Amino acid sequence: MADKKRGIHELYREDAEQADYLIWGRKSDPLTRRGFLKGGGLAAMSAAIGASIPLAHLMPGGLIPAALAQTSEPFEIPGKEGLIVLNDRPVNAETPAHLLDDAVTPARYLFVRNNGTPPAMQSIDLENWTLTIGGESAGREVSLTIDELKSRFEHHTYQLQLECGGNGRSEFVPPAGGNQWTIGAVGCPEWTGVRLRDVLEYAGIDDDAVYVAYYGADTHLSGDPTKVPISRGVPLAKALEDESLIAWSMNGEDIPLMNGYPLRLVIGGWPGSVCGKWLTQIVVRNQVHDGPKMTGTSYRVPCSPVAPGSEVPDEDMCIIESMPVKSLITFPRSGIEHPIGERLALRGHAWAGDLEVSAMHVSTDFGATWQEATLGRPANRLAWQHWQAEVDFPEAGYYEIWARAIDSDGRAQPMVLPGWNPKGYLNNACHRIAVQAV
Repeated sequence: MADKKRGIHELYREDAEQADYLIWGRKSDPLTRRGFLKGGGLAAMSAAIGASIPLAHLMPGGLIPAALAQTSEPFEIPGKEGLIVLNDRPVNAETPAHLLDDAVTPARYLFVRNNGTPPAMQSIDLENWTLTIGGESAGREVSLTIDELKSRFEHHTYQLQLECGGNGRSEFVPPAGGNQWTIGAVGCPEWTGVRLRDVLEYAGIDDDAVYVAYYGADTHLSGDPTKVPISRGVPLAKALEDESLIAWSMNGEDIPLMNGYPLRLVIGGWPGSVCGKWLTQIVVRNQVHDGPKMTGTSYRVPCSPVAPGSEVPDEDMCIIESMPVKSLITFPRSGIEHPIGERLALRGHAWAGDLEVSAMHVSTDFGATWQEATLGRPANRLAWQHWQAEVDFPEAGYYEIWARAIDSDGRAQPMVLPGWNPKGYLNNACHRIAVQAV
């Protein structure tokens, strides 16, 4: 693919000096072999390492910093366990399905989706972190510290499901560019914060307001401080829902850095890209927001079905809003052996964007017949729902277990890939795992 993203190890193996320039903007002195690293490049390297670099002017050129080079390829993410790293510039990583078995997703298992470089932990001054509310349709501009958010507004806790819009992208044919997510860019932790609505009403909402958008403290991969890596938003009605939060806590603890510490938006049921991380600014707009990753083909799908591989004009693309119905088998993990004659217990989760899941089914015969599973209620609106079932196998051999959810409007997951789209969004085909009956 023309826009294939490569990890730091691969780049340095191919051409170390070119990698220095591409990643950090660093060029080496041909005599001393020292690299000239400053400005945005130094900030990017400091953020990647997680610390300032006092002697950066003495660093040899053409070498991966040891903090990155001595980790597993591409590198491990602090605070995360078992995630599969898809890209290290920016950092993106998904969670294997069997690690998502908890009813409430633990922080260590929540996927990571970045568009730019997160702020370095040591650069975050919690006491002076400020959230500004403004925009052409805000009644007034307001700045609030995190302590002021906590003291002035009522606290709320919800379990809210987040899913990357490109989750499942790897299955599309012909391939779509971007991170090749399989099924693990999803999670459903418990979030605590204040309602976005309460903060917006404190600042004031003009009659012409139609959209609410965010800006964060992450920096563009180029290191250019004038460029914004991502700034997306939602219609005003979505922003004003009870469950739309400005959150500072996940599962009763600080949000992990890679998931948005110290402050982020959480807007469940829509693509995770609307849930701005490292939140510093909210703007109330009198038009559909036009920030980076809001225009063109970003987080958009064809308004009408198209043939696979088609080129679709930007004006024929529609913004993704509520995510489609989907489910996941979290137990057992794919590839197990199971004794013939014993029933196999299954469990997992299901979700449906702004809707609820009304029914859940599993199949052991490639979708020829379906068995209804026991489906639980969500902890609250926009939380996923847990399901369980038992199946048996008529004889020894290879089987696949398929899972299919149906939403409250009667729409079911497709057994094959849904409509192709240029960016590989919204794949909600049935999740499948392999079982060998012996």
